[in-house]
Amino acid sequence: MTPALEGPVSVCIDRQSLSLDRPFTYILPSELQAGPGSLVKVPFRGRQIDGWILEATDDVPRRMLAVSAVASPIRFFDERTLGVFRWVSERYVASLASVISRSHPPRVVSEESGWMGVGRHGDTAPRGPTPTLLPRDAPSSGVIGGYRNGQALADAIATATGAFVHRPAPGEEAACAVEAVSLCLDAGRRAVVLVPEFDPLPSTARAVLDLAGNRGVLFAGGDKRARYRMWLDILAGHYDVVVGTRPAVFAPLDNVGLFWISRESHALHREERSPYYHVRDVALRRGQIEGACVVMSAFCPSAEAVVTGALEVASAGRTWPPVQVAAPGPEGRSPALMNALKTTKGAFLFEPMRGYGVARVCKSCREPASCAVCGGVLRQESGAISCAVCSAEGRCASCGGSTFGIARGGAERVEEWAAGVSGIPVREASGPPRAGQVTVGGATAVKDFEVAGLDLVAIVNADIAASRPGMSSAEHTLAVWMEAASWAGRDGRVIVHTRHAGGPSIQSLVSGNPSRFYRSELARREQAGFPVGHAVFKVTGTAALGSELTTVPALTLLTSRSGEETICLITLRPSDVAAFGRSARVLAERGVVARVEAEPHL
Repeated sequence: MTPALEGPVSVCIDRQSLSLDRPFTYILPSELQAGPGSLVKVPFRGRQIDGWILEATDDVPRRMLAVSAVASPIRFFDERTLGVFRWVSERYVASLASVISRSHPPRVVSEESGWMGVGRHGDTAPRGPTPTLLPRDAPSSGVIGGYRNGQALADAIATATGAFVHRPAPGEEAACAVEAVSLCLDAGRRAVVLVPEFDPLPSTARAVLDLAGNRGVLFAGGDKRARYRMWLDILAGHYDVVVGTRPAVFAPLDNVGLFWISRESHALHREERSPYYHVRDVALRRGQIEGACVVMSAFCPSAEAVVTGALEVASAGRTWPPVQVAAPGPEGRSPALMNALKTTKGAFLFEPMRGYGVARVCKSCREPASCAVCGGVLRQESGAISCAVCSAEGRCASCGGSTFGIARGGAERVEEWAAGVSGIPVREASGPPRAGQVTVGGATAVKDFEVAGLDLVAIVNADIAASRPGMSSAEHTLAVWMEAASWAGRDGRVIVHTRHAGGPSIQSLVSGNPSRFYRSELARREQAGFPVGHAVFKVTGTAALGSELTTVPALTLLTSRSGEETICLITLRPSDVAAFGRSARVLAERGVVARVEAEPHL
């Protein structure tokens, strides 16, 4: 048990402003029986506010106030966890208070009533004695052992060391995750499995929870009370396996030996609020601090995972379905796809565009069609025309007309022409694709489903999907394509419609290996001024911001104005992030910096 402290202590006040991101010293009376991680009440600027005790300190000012009271019996972090929090605060230039706040669900005070002490990780027994790990059979590496570098991964899990990039064979990620968790438990350690979404429950999550039984828990969803109760039970040591979304990377699980990141390249693994962390980076750092193996698993891992230097674990032989590249015909059709649809027993058609088509011209005034409200693109969907940008009713920006010439193309149109060819039912995606039907859907339909019985997957409009704006859009598109293509299995086939058959994304999809894509992608991002593995920040502030940031050793510094605000986009070497963070905090105190967003969407 971490002992209680007394005397001068550092306190992180619960104010998530960068300008206040520093510890404050208070006197901790011994009778409060508080220590590192305790939530306490402290006087601050004439008010009583919450704060967390960090540690004893020798930084003693001439005048100190005393901690007023202990606000909770819970110790919200220990020394190692605080090390993770501090790293996140530094890496993402966020206040330590925001990191601590995001590390656990919002408090429900009534749920803490069973906690009688101040301990952590089983030091108290709020809901019964601390359980022991499940007894298990001898470890084995049946599935993982068949992969290139698979035995190295199995050994690393057993010893809770190292980092790996895992590219599963189609249909095998769940089996690999289950085996990895089993090996971790065999070694007497606990495991965290991170998934990007939980509704519907991914097949990997379901398989791991089935393995763990009542020793595993899904840490995602539920109301405020249920989430906090679950967090307390994890803190108490009631579970050996935690499966969850982003917040689970901070799960207060002791003796962690494995972090498994499922679909690592998925965009939902990044937090959209301060501190804007990515679970990949936090898991890697937590693995270093606490001693755990970290596995980043995806058919197409992110560029950031690729440049970590982690050992790649991939199939030793060809497991990818054959991929045929065809020139797109009218409305995304091709003879190859039409012939395949006539005989398919189960198919998934990937069409990135929603609806039936896009309005090109107003039939009333013959002007190019655009939204009367915002000037955006008008799309026909479910029989109605509306703006794809602002969702306003479809009205011509020139004359207010409501009849348009439609360029047909989109998921609804694909359903229509596929139904005229296929001998089995055609439907819009609303769940896992399955045998006996043709399913049509876009990126939101591609999830971690357990899919069987498909003999055909088609990427109907690859060129439109690949041309979307954004620094990482090509990577995310390829990741979705590869997930969809994996549904065809080893005995199925994939057809891709494109006019750029030699492009690195298409060739990576053909081979089932994204290495060719990353050879070009890493060079492209470096040439654009945003090298992979470097930190990128979007900084908002006053007119003086641009000149203030010129003193920072940036690789790229772009400045623009938006009304009264100045917005700077800055790229930094990893070694320069800490110094930039210190400068940003000083500028925030001076009122020059209003907001810092890490790894913004570009």
